[in-house]
Order: sequence, then structure tokens, then C-alpha cells
Amino acid sequence: MQQLKKIDEQTNVITWFEIPVLDTARAKKFYETILAVTMSTRVFPETDEELTFFPYDPKIIQATSGRVTGALVKSATSQPSATGSLIYINASPSIQVVLDKVEQAGGQIIIPKTAMNAGLIAIITDTEGNRIGLHAER
Repeated sequence: MQQLKKIDEQTNVITWFEIPVLDTARAKKFYETILAVTMSTRVFPETDEELTFFPYDPKIIQATSGRVTGALVKSATSQPSATGSLIYINASPSIQVVLDKVEQAGGQIIIPKTAMNAGLIAIITDTEGNRIGLHAER
């Protein structure tokens, strides 16, 4: 297993992210719908938290320091926010396909598809009130 390396031009700055939610089932349905993925939820009774994981392969995460993933988190210590940190989720291969699902899934498009040097971005609000970025290379 590779160890995480110090941040440099070849390593990811982010290794894990958590998106706060109020309603796990609603948020899970939203992200599964817009990203066309299947997520799994695990309840941790000792901390009274629910984590719903974005898809990942544990073998890849253990073998490399380059795979980033995260979870939706329902917790007494986390609250959704439209003004906090902004993370960008992979919307490849087509950011437009993802954006076309946002409003019908209960979200809102805040900034439409915008071209940048690093590809295309958009910013949405999810069903929980979080401001979330979307990114695709083209």
C-alpha cells in the first residue's frame, strides 16, 4: 500500500470530503439521480451519524494516493450551507447531462455551464441547501 505523499504538483490536495445533509434518503436520491451512480449508507450508532458513500473501490484507494472520494453525512455537528466551502464533483463525461437532471431531482442551478481553462464548471444547490460545484474536462 502506498502512503499519502506531501502535497506537491503530483498529489491531490483533497483526500476526502463530506457533504452535510438533513435528510439522508432525499440527498442520496438526488445525487444518485444526477450522477447516475449507486451509493450505500452506513449508520454509526455510537456517534449517531449516517454516512452515504459515493462509489469507490477500496483496493484502488489503498493502492494509490490519487483517488479522492467522500460521503453525504447526517450528523448533529454538520449543517448544510450555501455559503461555506465549495467542492467540485466529477460530472464527466457530460456536465450538461448532469445539469439536465438537477432541477427535476429537486436541486437548483446557480451558475450554468461555464467554460474555463480546466474544462467546464457549473454550480448547483442540492436538495439539502448545499452549494456544490460540478466539473467536467469538456
